[in-house]
Amino acid sequence: GVALLGPWLAGWTWLEAVYKALVILVIACPCALVISTPVTVVSGLAAAARRGILIKGGAYLEEARKLTHIALDKTGTLTEGKPRLVAYEIVREGVDERYVWQLATGIAARSDHPVSKAIAQGLADMAGAQLEVSDFAVEAGRGASGNIEGRALILGNHRWIHERGYCSPELEARMAEHERLGRSISLLADEQGVLALLVVADAIKPSSKQAMQELQALGLTPVMLTGDNPASAQAIAQEVGITEVRAELLPQHKLEAMQALNAQNNQATGMVGDGINDAPALAVARVGFAMGQGGTHIATEAADVVIMNDDLRRVAETVRLSKHAHGVLWQNITLALGIKAAFLLLAMLGNASMWMAVFADVGASLLVVFNGLRVLRWRG
Repeated sequence: GVALLGPWLAGWTWLEAVYKALVILVIACPCALVISTPVTVVSGLAAAARRGILIKGGAYLEEARKLTHIALDKTGTLTEGKPRLVAYEIVREGVDERYVWQLATGIAARSDHPVSKAIAQGLADMAGAQLEVSDFAVEAGRGASGNIEGRALILGNHRWIHERGYCSPELEARMAEHERLGRSISLLADEQGVLALLVVADAIKPSSKQAMQELQALGLTPVMLTGDNPASAQAIAQEVGITEVRAELLPQHKLEAMQALNAQNNQATGMVGDGINDAPALAVARVGFAMGQGGTHIATEAADVVIMNDDLRRVAETVRLSKHAHGVLWQNITLALGIKAAFLLLAMLGNASMWMAVFADVGASLLVVFNGLRVLRWRG
């Protein structure tokens, strides 16, 4: 329009009209605007990777700043995930103690659950040789079962034993003492009832309490989702500073809890977990964070962000990085559009030359690139 209509409407020479048209064409080139976003996002991803945070795409970096609630698993996330056997006792009278520990070790050794591993390691010296187990099966969120020498056995949590009607007031009182200390209870039972009580404790990660404080300082509300018993979950939650706790959750219940939290919080709930039981919840969270060092492959596949060193403080860092990258991104968009608008106005008034147009294009592109690269120096 400028090149063809300028001579007729403004009285320019054809050379002036074509020159002004070329100036406007160069100014209007959207290179700076187009490159402003990817440079910033890639810089953010690189800055996160340097700090041990693997973000699986720019979309998740941008989504992290929108979180208002964060759900967290307990074992392996808030705690070390390396439980150890701290107490054990025979419940049924008149049984061979060594034989009972052999039965417990036989079931526990076949399971990959951290609590079962702790039981197997803790009883190894007392049990001696392991007995052969048949019909072994794992009940997610409850425990494991198997058959040893024709004897049907289960090694399960408080909830599973209670569902089978094996709990007595005396046994409940014994378990309550340990649960108040934040310990996990496992019970060995056969078809006649409970044989032994086994108590496992898992230390809280040194970073968990500070991580909760940092999340709350950012305006996020932490929520614990765990398959453990309510008393143990409350004890751990109180120690790290979490007020909302949902306990005794099976994998499908964790998924339902995450869906409910998302519905309540306008789809702005993240999830942090490490195990197979957490994978469904990680998949439906707005942003799923997995523990990369101690977590399962299924959890890391389902998550959007993998924390390679299992430090919970990296969750808050991800949110802060997301906010910082978002700010730089808008600076770049403002720079790109602002410079174009200023020089386009000069061109319309006839005061812009080709070198100005080149600056508005190449210069603006370089400015947004260098500004976006500042994210690489982000220190949290």
